[in-house]
This record gives sequence, C-alpha cells and structure tokens, in this order.
Amino acid sequence: MRERILLSWSSGKDSAWSLYRLRTGTDYEVVGLLTTVTEPYERVSMHGVRRNVLKAQAAAAGLPLIEVLIPAPSPNEIYEERMAAAMAGARDDTIGTVAFGDLFLEDIREYRESKLATVGMRAVFPLWLEPTEGLAREMVAGGLRAMVVCVDPRQLDASFAGRNYDEAFLRDLPPGVDPCGENGEFHTLVVGGPIFDGDLNVTIGETVEREGFVFADVSLAS
Repeated sequence: MRERILLSWSSGKDSAWSLYRLRTGTDYEVVGLLTTVTEPYERVSMHGVRRNVLKAQAAAAGLPLIEVLIPAPSPNEIYEERMAAAMAGARDDTIGTVAFGDLFLEDIREYRESKLATVGMRAVFPLWLEPTEGLAREMVAGGLRAMVVCVDPRQLDASFAGRNYDEAFLRDLPPGVDPCGENGEFHTLVVGGPIFDGDLNVTIGETVEREGFVFADVSLAS
C-alpha cells in the first residue's frame, strides 16, 4: 500500500517531473498539490503564474489544490505560520509527508525538513542530486512542455523570458547558467506532458520587469 503524500507545486518543471516520478514509482500516492499564492496579486509566489492557470494545472493533473495565501510583502513568520496551518490540516487528513522538487541546495532542504519536523511530518525529494544537464534533457525528451515565465536578469538575459523550455533553449543557455535554473536563474510554467490529461491552452502576453525580475505573463486562452 502506497503512502499518501502532498507535493509542493511551484507550477514549474521540477515539481511536475517530481509528480511524474512519484506516479511511476511504487512507494507514494500523491493526493494533493500544495502551492503558495501571493494574495494581492492572485499569482503563484516567485513564478508569477496567474491563479486561474494554477487551478487549470491542478485540474489537468487530476489532483486537489491546497493554496497557502500570503500577503505582499510577506514576512517569514507569516509564511511559516500559514504553512504550519496547512500542514496541520494535512495531518488531520492522515498525510505525514510532503515531496519537493529541489535538486541540490542543501540549505533549502534542511529548512524544509526542520519546519516539517516541528509538526511531526517529513520531506522527500524525488529528484535530489540528479545531474541537472541530464535531468533537463530527460524532461524535454519525456514530453514535458514548459515555458520560461520568470528570469533573473542578473544571471540570464531578459530575452529568455517567454521562451519554450526545449532543446533550443538549453543549447542557447550561456555557460554558468544551470539548465534547470536551480540557482534561481529562471522559473518555468508547465503547460503539458505526461503528468496532465491534456495540454493547457494558453497565450503569452506582455513581458514586464517587477522587483528586479522579468516576467512573461501567461493567460488561459479564451
């Protein structure tokens, strides 16, 4: 019998491929997606993905969505308080584990593990320490369809915002940029692939700079 778990869902490729790995494995049953939403903007925190696009992702994945709403700006104590409340609800639903798509940042892993431990839960990391060059190409070859929706222009040229995450994108990355964006160089939005029952129908709008980051606005097509 597989263990019931939540998956921390950023709306991007790493969490999507984590879902794929978990579903094709035998140890876990993903029973929900957990996402932080910046309430005043109605968007996924950091990625800038619209809330209705997030909900369309969850529907395409066939999973319930747990949204943790935070203000803007959000002091860390508020984030932790609201996340702890969400975890308490998960515990009440007999869920004791949360999966994350982190790859190699030890400080982030330790933070997640320590916070979950305080509420009697644990973390698992399906993609942990996988070489990112190979992982990036595995995701693309495996049919994952994603778009680059956020770029840190201090690490990657703003022109990469709005591009498809594909072989051409990977070839064009300058030296020193992680192909999975694990150092925060870029963030993605998944719009199709083996974790969905069908591709999302989306359109790309304007590209804007906000708080030092460049965002490509993606909407559901009418």
